[in-house]
Amino acid sequence: MITIEQVEELRKRVNISYEEAKAALEETNGDMLDAVINLERRKKISAPEGGFYSTKNQHHIYSGEAVEGNGQDKYNNTGNNVIRLLKKFLSFCKKMLVKGNKNNFEVIKDGKTEMSIPVTLLAILAIFFFWITVPILVLGLFLGYRYAFKGPDLGRENINSVMNKAADMAESLKNEVKGESSDGEDFDNRG
Repeated sequence: MITIEQVEELRKRVNISYEEAKAALEETNGDMLDAVINLERRKKISAPEGGFYSTKNQHHIYSGEAVEGNGQDKYNNTGNNVIRLLKKFLSFCKKMLVKGNKNNFEVIKDGKTEMSIPVTLLAILAIFFFWITVPILVLGLFLGYRYAFKGPDLGRENINSVMNKAADMAESLKNEVKGESSDGEDFDNRG
């Protein structure tokens, strides 16, 4: 059944009369894309430049590519868009897993690597056990541990320099709390 909204939509798109739009839609069982194609074949409308129609800022998208299905499903491929978006997301997750497993997060004490874990594991710990992982990492800074990333993607100097600055700040703060100045002198001996 053809709705008045479909007729109005077709009229807006191709600038034809109400009767022509209704007849074109009835011939194609409500399929707007087929109706436009039939109108072009009969020379009632001219083909757009570039060879496709678009309903930018609308719910329905139909273009020169073939769409499976019948009726309105031919131009309303929301399900396909969701699947395409899901595939992109899964592809992104796969890339992140591969990168995360190639790169390591290292815990260093006195220049010696105490522990090395894949970045993927660190991310999982940080996401699911945030309130445990972050305080342990901060506490580690105050206990003299340093952290570094090693690997082809994260083992860059600029990333590790930020990690070193955090460790230096923690060391400086620890020294201030103990009563020592940053250059190794006691506050009491200043003078």
